[in-house]
This record gives sequence, structure tokens and C-alpha cells, in this order.
Amino acid sequence: MKLTELKALAAQMGLRGVSTMRKADLVSTIEAARRGNNLSQARSEHKRPAADASERHQSESTGEQASTPTRSRGRRRVATAGAVEPRQFSLDFPGSDFQSKPLAPKGDGHDEGDSSDEHRERKPLARKGNGHGRSRSNQYDRSNEARENRAAALDVRAELAGVHSDDDSADAEQSGSESAHRKLNEIELPEGDNANNSRGRGRRERNARRRGRDRDERRDRSDRSERNSRNNRRRDNEPEIREDDVLAPIAGILDVQENHAFVRTSGYLPGPNDVYVTLGNVRRWNLRAGDAVSGAVRQPREGERQRQKYNALVKVDTVNGMSVEEAGERREFGKLTPLYPNEQLRLETTPKAVTPRVIDLVAPIGKGQRGLIVSPPKAGKTMIIQQIAKAIEVNNPEVHLMVVLVDERPEEVTDMRSIVKGEVIASTFDRPASDHTTVAELAIERAKRLVELGQDVVVLLDSLTRLSRAYNLAAPASGRILSGGVDASALYPPKKFFGAARNLKEGGSLTIVASALVETGSKMDEVIFEEFKGTGNMELRLSRALADRRIFPAIDVNASGTRREEVLFKPEELRIMWKLRRVLGSLEQQQALEVVLDKLKETQSNAEFLMLIQKTTPNAD
Repeated sequence: MKLTELKALAAQMGLRGVSTMRKADLVSTIEAARRGNNLSQARSEHKRPAADASERHQSESTGEQASTPTRSRGRRRVATAGAVEPRQFSLDFPGSDFQSKPLAPKGDGHDEGDSSDEHRERKPLARKGNGHGRSRSNQYDRSNEARENRAAALDVRAELAGVHSDDDSADAEQSGSESAHRKLNEIELPEGDNANNSRGRGRRERNARRRGRDRDERRDRSDRSERNSRNNRRRDNEPEIREDDVLAPIAGILDVQENHAFVRTSGYLPGPNDVYVTLGNVRRWNLRAGDAVSGAVRQPREGERQRQKYNALVKVDTVNGMSVEEAGERREFGKLTPLYPNEQLRLETTPKAVTPRVIDLVAPIGKGQRGLIVSPPKAGKTMIIQQIAKAIEVNNPEVHLMVVLVDERPEEVTDMRSIVKGEVIASTFDRPASDHTTVAELAIERAKRLVELGQDVVVLLDSLTRLSRAYNLAAPASGRILSGGVDASALYPPKKFFGAARNLKEGGSLTIVASALVETGSKMDEVIFEEFKGTGNMELRLSRALADRRIFPAIDVNASGTRREEVLFKPEELRIMWKLRRVLGSLEQQQALEVVLDKLKETQSNAEFLMLIQKTTPNAD
């Protein structure tokens, strides 16, 4: 029965003072009121054993009387309703130091009611005291509290069971006892007067358990992290391919970053169809940044949801056209021996193509050259780069040509792609600076991988100044700022790019010809040019004054030149060129260019031009 139903039943029986009773006390009061006459007989038969137990219990636990007011008060209420004489109960639990407190002697119902009311009035005052009772109650753990509650319930059950056992005959006594037990089994255990202390202990115990769970969870996370790392290492080393997997072929350029790598399938810029490669597989398959990789990825099954943004590379077929085993035997670019350029890249094509002929004479380009085209704005540097690219394609088809356009106008990119048949790698000015740097780095890494295979590669960069500006924006600030707002660390990556040009003793060469802007009115551009001025071994300088007079190519022949040009020219050609240099050095900038252009128009080739110079100049030696 519920508590409200029990209170209604007690009201019908005419019992008073039941509104504040707990369920256990209320049931005891009702049962005692029903069987008041039989309780007297049961009391006489069970008085002596209970008294003995109470005396034994008082001798063992005299100090426990102040800590269990709940049970004492509950038994006082039972005695008040049923006019039962004082009895004492003692419950001993094996293996536990807990014993129930004997019931205190009770007076008549009026005194007991007064004492109960007085006890309830004193209870809030005791809680506001010095906390002595709270400190004593906090000494019990949760298990002792549970045993105390069970002992209180057993006291009530034992009392009512004794009443039912002496009330009727054996059959009636058995049925009544079973009915009483069924009712008592529905009674909830009492909480006791120290419920607040119990709740406090419960909170502390919950906090302790929560802290324990947190520690366990941290240990579990650590274990899971370790297992996952082992699994990742195992997975990195050995990608699993099952028989029912459907593989899709892919191909692209490998871009190795700090913590991962991607196969760029749509060019040199990141795209949605890129393929993810773990660093473990990069080491396992002997891959390097800039490798042309062809392999396979696992296609998702029908209805399977892809958990990762990018498909992972599970198989590698070829690396730069070689097998994986052959790729592991490649030479490293940084360990190869650089030399001065000793083989000239001839740019002369047709008699009317004057610009390549002038470059061959005043600033020859060799395989492995590191050249700068120093140009003010609107001096025709883009046209010169296009003519150099076309001349290399015509005269040197074995050379792998790459044109890298950084921060350029989109129409110039389209024009370059329509003219040059080689690779045109571009990042227009409307893209972020990080894309400019990504394109340049991946392009130079691709060129290095080709050089490792023994090929001759030519990279035309437009422009080195804009690439340095992009690094100045994209690179993290080092705190060391040069004049013009250039970060000192921002100049290292462009120098690394430009310094990769070299002629290798073991075979292969990397030629880089880059343009640098001057006379722009920007202090930053001047600082960048000054940093790169001494790094090149060839310089082709353009003049804004010649371009304003519409004299093209606007090349300053006296300011242009190549270091160690005697290695590129034949001895007889070198003597004639020095003779021509002495003549041009005594002329003004415009006059010198006009003399060269006039003589070139009179001849069909540079060889004929040199013969003409030798004949017309009296002091040949």
C-alpha cells in the first residue's frame, strides 16, 4: 500500500499524530492498533529474550546511543499508538562491527508524544550546532549505513512477526505471518534522521567514483591512443586490399607536406579529387615530393559511406615510369655534384627572330644556368620569356620545359599556354598567396625528380619578385623585418627555389631563368632584387628608356652578360665577342643596341654576324 492510502486507513481507525510518520512507523502503528489485545500476550512471552538481548547490547555499544535517533523515534511512535511496554531488540550481523541500538524506555503515550515533539524541535538546533554529530556520522561508510537501514526494517518485521505468531492457531498464525511479511516486503527502508549526512556522504562518494571513472577513462583513452597508433603504423606499412575490393586507377604529382601527403590529380594545385597518402607509405614506397605516381584507390562499396574526405592510396604501380624497387635506387638531388654550365642552349631559330639571337650573343644560356631577367615594368619581359620558351622547344626538344607563372594576369596565362607546348604551371593574382607558394614548391620538386633521372630541365619563372612577396605574406613572421617590410625568413624559400639550378657532374641539369622587377617605386622590390642580385650567374637587363622609344628587344647589351662565358663559347667565337664588347662599350645604350640590331638584320645567322664583325673591325686581335 502507498503512504497516502495508509494515512487514510489510519484516519478511519481514529489514530492521531500519523501525518508526520514514515511509512514503516505508520504500518507498525496500524498493525499495533488492530491487534492491541494480542500485543500484551505477545509482550509477556517475548519480553525476557528481548530484555536479555538489550542488556547484552547495552554493554557492548553504549557509545552508539547518540548516533541513531531514527530507530529510537520510530519505536517510540509504535509504543504511543499501541500502548506497548518498553522492549529492546538487538541484531548481530556476522562479520560486521555494527549492532542495533537498544530502544530507550518509554513512558505513556502523552509523555512520548511530548518527547517526540521536543525531539523534533531540538533536531534543527542540533544541526546548527558545532557539527559534532555530523562528524561522528561521517565516520560510517555507505555499507554501514545500508546495514543500519536493513536492521531497522528487520526490527519492525520481527516485532510484527512475533505478534502474528501468538495470535491465532497454527494455520491462522502461518497465514497471518505470510500476509504480514508480504505487506512488510512492500515497505521501503527508512532513511534515518541523518539523511542530510547520508546525502553529503553520497555526494562525496559520487565525486570519488566520478574521479575514479575519470582516471579510468583517461587510462582507457591512453590505451586506445596507443593501440590506434600501433594500428596506424601497421596500416601505414601494409595497406590491406581484399579480394572483393574494387580499385580505381589514379595518377598525379605527389605533394609531401609536414604530416601527410597528397597525390594532386588535377594539376599542381589542391583539388577535390586528390588522393591521400600516409607518410608511412611514402617511406615504404620510396616516394619523394614531385614524383609522378600512378596507382589505385579503393572505391566505396554500394551504400557504403565514405568516412574520409579523400580516398587513400592503397597501391602504387609506377613512380616516374619506374617500378617501386627501381625508384628506391635513385640518386638524391642534394648529394649530386654541381658544376658551371658547359653546354650552351642555342636559342637562335630563324633570321627574323632577333631576340633569341641577341640573347645568344650578349648573355648566352647554358644547361644548368641560373639567370635573372632584370626588368622594369612594361619593358617586354613577358614577351622575352615566351620567345625563350619557343626557342628551347625548337632547338632543344630533349629538354623538359616548365613555365611557372606566379601572381600573373589570367589573360597572360592563357596566352602562354597557347604559345608554349611544355608545362605551364600558373597561379593567377586572384588566388591566395599560399597557392602561389604551393605551385612554386611543387614545380621545383618535380623538376628535381626529373633531374635525378638524368634529364635536362628548364624552368622559366615569372616572376621571382612576386614569388618573394607571396612568401612574405604566407610565411609565419619571424620578427626580423628588413627595410621595405620584408621578413627576413620570407626570402629563404625563394632562394631555395632559385638556388636549385645547377649543372650536375653525374648527369642532368636544372636551368632556371627568372624575372625580377626593378624601378617599380617599391622599396620591397628593391630589397628583393638586392638579395638575389648576386645569386645568379647570368643577367639579362632590360631598359625602360629603350622600351619607351619602342626599340625592341629593349636589352641593355652593355649591362647584360654571363659568368664564365668562355666555357660556353668556342675559342674563335669568344675572341670575336670580346672584340664586339670593346666596340659596344664605347657607345651609348641606345647606339649600342641599334648597332647590334642593324648588323643582325643584314645577316641570316649569328655565325655570319660574327664573321661580319671580324671583317669590319680592323683590330681583330
